[in-house]
Amino acid sequence: MAAKSNHRSFIKALRERLGLTQEELARELKVSTPSISRWETGRARPDARALHLIEQLLVSRGDEHADLLAELFPRADRPTAVRTRDAIAAAPGGLDTRSMEGLLWRAACAIRGEKDAPKFKDYILPLVFVKRLSDVFDDELARLAADFGDEEAARSVIDADHSIVRFFIPPEASWAVVSGRRRFDWPEERKPKTLGEQLTTTVRAIARANPTLQGVIDIVDYNEVRNGEREISDDALAKLIETLSDPRYRLGLRDVEPDFLGRAYEYLLRKFAEGQGQSAGEFFTPKEVGWLIAHLVEPRPGESVYDPCCGSGGLLIKCELALQQREKQLDRPLRLFGQELTGATFAIARMNMVIHDMEGEIVRGNTMSNPKFLDGGTSLRPFDVVVTNPMWNQDNFDPREYENDPFERFGGRGGFAPASSADWAWLQHVHASLGPAGRAAVVLDTGAASRGSGNQGENREKAIRRWFVEHDLVDGVILLPDNLFYNTTAAGIIVLLTCAKPAERRGRIVLVNASGEFQKGRPKNFLPDASIQKIADAFHAAKDVARFVTVATREAVAAKDYNLSPSAYVETAAPVEHRDIQEILDELATLDAEAARLDGELAKIFGGLGYRWSSSARGPAAGQEP
Repeated sequence: MAAKSNHRSFIKALRERLGLTQEELARELKVSTPSISRWETGRARPDARALHLIEQLLVSRGDEHADLLAELFPRADRPTAVRTRDAIAAAPGGLDTRSMEGLLWRAACAIRGEKDAPKFKDYILPLVFVKRLSDVFDDELARLAADFGDEEAARSVIDADHSIVRFFIPPEASWAVVSGRRRFDWPEERKPKTLGEQLTTTVRAIARANPTLQGVIDIVDYNEVRNGEREISDDALAKLIETLSDPRYRLGLRDVEPDFLGRAYEYLLRKFAEGQGQSAGEFFTPKEVGWLIAHLVEPRPGESVYDPCCGSGGLLIKCELALQQREKQLDRPLRLFGQELTGATFAIARMNMVIHDMEGEIVRGNTMSNPKFLDGGTSLRPFDVVVTNPMWNQDNFDPREYENDPFERFGGRGGFAPASSADWAWLQHVHASLGPAGRAAVVLDTGAASRGSGNQGENREKAIRRWFVEHDLVDGVILLPDNLFYNTTAAGIIVLLTCAKPAERRGRIVLVNASGEFQKGRPKNFLPDASIQKIADAFHAAKDVARFVTVATREAVAAKDYNLSPSAYVETAAPVEHRDIQEILDELATLDAEAARLDGELAKIFGGLGYRWSSSARGPAAGQEP
């Protein structure tokens, strides 16, 4: 990348061209306003990172600024299209999904044989997180070096006030020291005797310097010994570190996608744990489904958003990111809350919150038997928005938990769910967690929309569906395409609840059949950006669209025995047209007459030219043998 040498004039020209003040450009480039002023007066120069951010800013503004982009950053392979939200805003070689998976696969292979496959993630992910923290720290150090003149001055400022960076990385814990690329003079009494001891010292030092990381990254002992043998050898750890140190990839501020750590955990779990009876689908929602949910619930500034089985925290993070996309000036971020049962996944969720600088409270525990977010200790805390993807068709809940629930979540909301599936029990918990004007989006198995409908007698799930419909809580149901989720080829649905519908939506349910809105992928299908927007717009518009949306009344749903499956209301195939036989025969006779008229005209034309014309040249007429 070769920026124009006269940076004073090009920074000013850039601002004028984009119509930005110094303060606005500083926010775009994530630097201080004085930095912009110093660049324009010639007292300092943009460093390589700042130049890269300027280049990316111009790319994001589209083709109308292509001339300025080419002038300032001449390069033959200049991209001309704006990248999608999931693209990596990074220089060539940044970690896209395929590159990330390749890196993690090599990391797993480095310790293969030392640990059982399901344990790979426990050793790899904390180190990936440390690498991410260290690269982010280096990015911020470069920014501050530009502000304060050089790296030495920047380090002295950071040492004096750790709060000016996202996370403070002690010198001995930087990735350059971990990987052996930079020497650190350890005091003799603290000098690690093994690489495993050094790694454990590293994660604990980072946790001490950053209290929000305590209990998140310092839970693994890389020097652990059992039965006289190291759990993982220094040789394996050295290979793992060298793999993660691949110079082609960075994990800095602009190098990886949102929810990168969740995606990394998802890959490791799917790749190595499914064969052991575990399922990635229990913990993770495909990222495009997460974006769709964020656009469906449209959280507003300052609202509280809760996920009772939050996995890696991806749904919560996407709600905040979607809000940031909609709001040019965001004064009040979302207040994010999540509960997660699985220990490793809980740690990833906390890592995700921390790394995104988001206000998030993540707690650990079984939400169904021990919900942690309470209001006064006797009732559930109410939230503005609930988003969640619970494990589908859970059959490991004791029905007595429903009957003896101290928070009265179940019996008064249509009855108790069957032992075979907790899908509607989760919806009951979600509704109990909503405030008076709350709204929710819950991902469930498609069967949850229809089980029991059309059968003689009573069915527990149908009874709960009836209660939700009769109380006008169901705002919509969206049928997703097949083969989106990692642990199943089943389609899945999103059930949308609203506690206080606006007048124009009362007594109505928006049913969207989005089963055809996908692109083929390997190994899974995915929702393209255009489909995400199309589905969200259709739900918010609440108008019938042929072969896509039906807005059903509560009476129409009752007539279908409370079946909420969009496929029961929206026919996606083109309608078959049936016509009267006599009408068809009359039309054929008209076509024959027209053919005879054209034959006559052609005979005259060719006869005038000295040729003989016969209609038999066109082949046999209808009804004649060839």
